[in-house]
Amino acid sequence: MASFQEIINDETPVLVDFFAEWCGPCKMMAPELKKLADQHGQNLRVLKVDVDKNPQAASHYGVRGVPTLILFKKGQQLWRQSGAMSASQLTSIIRSKTT
Repeated sequence: MASFQEIINDETPVLVDFFAEWCGPCKMMAPELKKLADQHGQNLRVLKVDVDKNPQAASHYGVRGVPTLILFKKGQQLWRQSGAMSASQLTSIIRSKTT
């Protein structure tokens, strides 16, 4: 299994969702992220990171609130935002940042 670092260093853009099980907006994001992943197929990877189970990753990226979404490509952070968003909003952002 690839490590977190290997995944975000990939050529394919990776949207990382830092979330928590107890977080209401995070639960609202789950179907939106599934829709996003289904729409983009092989052109985007969606990775969920539970901040309670991976506090070191959350700390490393300065995640202070959940959900926090960070878009990576080739290890570079292209965009980040805290708060829930729709799949269509995320699609627009991803297109603008990766083309």
